[in-house]
Amino acid sequence: MTKLISKVAFILLFTAHIPTYSSSLQLNNNQYVFKNNTTEIITGADNYQKYLPLLKDKKVGIVTNQTGILSDNTHLVDFLLEKKIAIQTIFAPEHGFRGTADAGEHVVDGKDPKTGLSIISLYGDNKKPKPAQLANLDVMVFDLQDVGARFYTYISSLHYVMEACAENGIPLIILDRPNPNGSIADGPLLEKEFTSFVGMHPIPLLHGMTIGEYGQMINGQKWLKNAAQCKLTVIPCINYNRKMQYSLLVKPSPNLPNDQSINLYASLCLFEGTNVSVGRGTEKQFQIYGSPSLAKKSFDFSFTPKPNFGAKDPMHNGKECFGEDLTSYPKLTQLELKWVIKAYQNTTDKTKFFNAFFTKLAGTKKLQQQIENGVSENKIRQSWQKDLTAFKKMRTKYLIY
Repeated sequence: MTKLISKVAFILLFTAHIPTYSSSLQLNNNQYVFKNNTTEIITGADNYQKYLPLLKDKKVGIVTNQTGILSDNTHLVDFLLEKKIAIQTIFAPEHGFRGTADAGEHVVDGKDPKTGLSIISLYGDNKKPKPAQLANLDVMVFDLQDVGARFYTYISSLHYVMEACAENGIPLIILDRPNPNGSIADGPLLEKEFTSFVGMHPIPLLHGMTIGEYGQMINGQKWLKNAAQCKLTVIPCINYNRKMQYSLLVKPSPNLPNDQSINLYASLCLFEGTNVSVGRGTEKQFQIYGSPSLAKKSFDFSFTPKPNFGAKDPMHNGKECFGEDLTSYPKLTQLELKWVIKAYQNTTDKTKFFNAFFTKLAGTKKLQQQIENGVSENKIRQSWQKDLTAFKKMRTKYLIY
């Protein structure tokens, strides 16, 4: 009986020191969160005790969109205004501040109707903030949800924001967020001659880093113009490691509606450089693929794209497309090439399959050449392993988690 009482006393003493987390986001000193015996991830935005002191009495610019939210769905802009932070300007990436514009659609500057704050688009002709747009700022905050793919343009926006901050002497604070594709680092590395807004740095298609870690890599590798470096602070996530599964609270962009699409995105996005649709104009964007040019006899699935939210004029609008439905496909742990290879092998006119955008997405001419020459997927993978290994080794010094 005495032993039992001692055990109970020990348990009570131990549990008294386990930190808790309230629904009002009042974090304790250790900033750990426990819910149903499961450790919850706290994003950089929710780790506000670390960054609010850095913003006090400062004129603040903020790069964000609909993904910049706290765990209670409060938008970061609204949260900062509530905390009396003097936000001067909102800078919006591709898809705009509210995340409603089509991929590649021109987004104009304007005002946020809710707050009255000026919004400056960082897409189109103004990818890099101009000195005049930064003139009244003391500090810049960056909070965008990345998905871990080289051609997802939020990391390109990060590059230009870092460059502008470095050139104008403005400190940058990145509020880190988990990578929903976790630790996956795979694919060919970008070759310098194919640098574009969908691929700015010599990294693989899937880089396996958070956006905060990626910012540290840009700075550390001196990838900014003239090897400049900005004064960078990363507000880390708490209780996160890159092996954790992470579901996003909102769509990161109009055509990534769920976890499945985000997991398949890097593999299926290569189709954007071909005549094959990835489901834009359907409710299964980046979960299906197909084309009128694919041999009907080789596929048992079809769909017909029509204009919808995020695709005002989708590829093959109104035409039946033959292909595959991957909505129930098991979670990927690598870049998959088999679907692009299969589609190429079963297209009715191989001379019209690829377009010039494919090389920009791949970051190399070799991948298209390998597919056209019938090189097996295993041999294609082997061809990029040396560069991939070197990248992973270089990456280690920038990892936080």
